Amino acid sequence: QVQLVESGGGLVQAGGSLRLSCAASGLTFSTYAMGWFRRAPGKEREFVAGISSSGDNTYYAGSVKGRFTISRDNAKNTVYLQMNSLKPEDTAVYYCAARRFSASRTWNDYDYWGQGTQVTVSS
Repeated sequence: QVQLVESGGGLVQAGGSLRLSCAASGLTFSTYAMGWFRRAPGKEREFVAGISSSGDNTYYAGSVKGRFTISRDNAKNTVYLQMNSLKPEDTAVYYCAARRFSASRTWNDYDYWGQGTQVTVSS
């Protein structure tokens, strides 16, 4: 079965950096667009970043553009989210998701989800 396993979350001070990873198995990774979403306490799940199946196209939420970078390694079946200049408002559970072929900013367009990894940014 399909599994997406996130890692790399943790506690970091404001201004710091973290790199999240999402390892995929059970699917033909190179045919899936990937997305990162997050859910903060008391808030709706929101789109953070997306990347096409080839990696040629990337998409970002306005709140993270210029600070976060999404990338993928199709040989390793892994997608990454490099997060720099972190702010307390970035605190959330971060989820990766897979969608056949094309990326989307809409969470319910995605077919598979990971279990999430907690990111906490202290001020």
